Amino acid sequence: MTQRHDEQVARVRPSGLKKGAVIAQSLDNQWVNAELTRDMIARGRSLSEVDDVRGKEVRAEYFRGLINTRQVVANRTYFYNNAAISRDYLYDDAARRAHQKLLADGSLVPFLLHEREPTDRPTNVDLDETAFTAWQETLATLPATARMTCLRMSWNDEQNRLDTQNALFRPFAARVQALTAKDLPLLAQQVGVEEERLPAFARRIGQVVDHSNELSVEGRPVTRNVLYERFVSVPGRPVSEGRYDRDKPFAGEIKQLIDLIYNVNLADALSMYPLTPGGSLQRVALQEWRDLRGSSSPSAAGRVIEDPDELSELLRFLQRQAFSTVQGGLTPAELDVLELGDIATLRETGAWNAYITAFDHLLADPATFGDRVGLVFDRYIALNRKIVELAAARRGGHSAFWSPVVEVVVNVGGSVVTAVTGDETWSLTGALGATALDTYGGSVRLVLRNRIAGRREQKFAREIATVRLETLAAWQRFQNLVERLPGYREVAPNPGASNSTTMRDDLEY
Repeated sequence: MTQRHDEQVARVRPSGLKKGAVIAQSLDNQWVNAELTRDMIARGRSLSEVDDVRGKEVRAEYFRGLINTRQVVANRTYFYNNAAISRDYLYDDAARRAHQKLLADGSLVPFLLHEREPTDRPTNVDLDETAFTAWQETLATLPATARMTCLRMSWNDEQNRLDTQNALFRPFAARVQALTAKDLPLLAQQVGVEEERLPAFARRIGQVVDHSNELSVEGRPVTRNVLYERFVSVPGRPVSEGRYDRDKPFAGEIKQLIDLIYNVNLADALSMYPLTPGGSLQRVALQEWRDLRGSSSPSAAGRVIEDPDELSELLRFLQRQAFSTVQGGLTPAELDVLELGDIATLRETGAWNAYITAFDHLLADPATFGDRVGLVFDRYIALNRKIVELAAARRGGHSAFWSPVVEVVVNVGGSVVTAVTGDETWSLTGALGATALDTYGGSVRLVLRNRIAGRREQKFAREIATVRLETLAAWQRFQNLVERLPGYREVAPNPGASNSTTMRDDLEY
C-alpha cells in the first residue's frame, strides 16, 4: 500500500492539537452503555449480536462529537474496527468523500501508538480486514493537496516508546491499582451495586487490584485486554468479540470501571477531554478530587471549586435566568438520520462556528459562566435550526418537540444536585445521600439538551469544573444552601448510574 509522504501528513504531538480536542469514548470498540451491558451479560449476547441497537447509539455519539467540538481524536484502530466510522468509506462514495474531507481538515485525527503511518498495520490487534483495506484505499485516494493530521506521543521512536510507557501503560496500571483506596461504598453506588452486595463487590475489586499488582511485580504488562480476560470476558473467546461472562462476579461493573479508566487515562496522556457518552459511568466515579488535595494544579475539567458558596452560586444563577425560547420548535429525534456529509456541511456554517467559538470562550474560563452561558445557549438553538434543515432533507427522518434547556449537574460525594432552566421555567432537585468520611469532592457538569431528551438527539455535556470541599463543615454548608434555594425538591438517591514493569514495544493500548 502506498505510503503518504511527509508533506501529506501533519505529524503532531498532543500540544499540536486544536483547543478543545476530545477523545470520544463511544468510538471505543468495547463501548456499550451500562444498561445494554447488563442485558448482554444476562442473555449471553456478544457485541455483534446487539449491533443494531449499539450501532445507532455509537453513530449518534460520533456525530455529537463532530457537532460539539472542533476536533475528534480516535485510536487508529477505531477507524476500521468500528462500523459506525468505517461504513462511511466502505459503501458510499459521497460519504467516503465526506470522511476524506474531515480527515483533510483535521476534524478527525487518528492516534497512532507505535505506527509511523496511518496505513500501517497495527501489531497484536484483531482487524476487520475488509474495512482496513478500504481505509488504506481511502487514504491513498485523498486529494494530492490534502494534508491529514496524525497524532503520536512523539515522532522520535525511542522517545515515543518511553512516552507511551510512562504516560499510558504505567498510569493505567496505577489507576487500576488505586481502586481499593477509593471510597468503596460510594464507588459501588456509582456503578449500581446494591448495598447488600457491597462486601462481595469490595472483595472483587480487591482481586482486580491484587491481579494487577501481581502482574506488575512479575514485570508483565497490565492492559485492558488482560483484565478483561480475567474478570470480564467469556474464557476461550477473543476479547474483541465482546462476550461478557455472567459467571464472573460483577463482570459488568468491572467492565464499566476498566473502560472509564482506559479512556480517561488516554485523554489525560494526550492532554485532552474525554467525551463520555450518556448512559456510561462518568469520570467523577474515579474520585480524583482526593489526588488534588494540597495541589494547586488545575483539574482535567480546567478549574477547581473549593468554596461551597461559589458552588451554590452556579445554581442560584440559573434560577435567576429566564432563558426564553421559541415555543413549538422541532429538533431531529435521531441524529443518526443524518449522513456524514451533512455533518461536514454543518461544520462549515456560520452557526456552527459561532456556537463553537462561544463554547471555547466559556470552557477557557469557567469562572465567567454567568456572563457566557446565555450566549452559548442562544447559539446552541441557532445551530439546531441548521440541523433541522439538514435532517428535513433526509427521507425517513422525523422530528421531536424542541424545548431546549440548560442543566447544571453537581456531583459531590454520594449526592447529586440538578438545576434545569429553560422555557422561562426552573427546577432544582437533589439526592443528598450520605457522604463518607473525607469524601467531599466531585464535579460540575454543563448539559444542553431537549427537556424531554431522546437517546439519540443533539445534546452537549461536559465537565466544567472539579469540586473539592476540604471539610465536613463546607459540605454541610453546601447542603444547607441548596436546600434553601426556591423550588428545591428532594428525590431518592439513584444507585447506579508500577515503575519496575518492562513494557514491550509492540504492546497494544
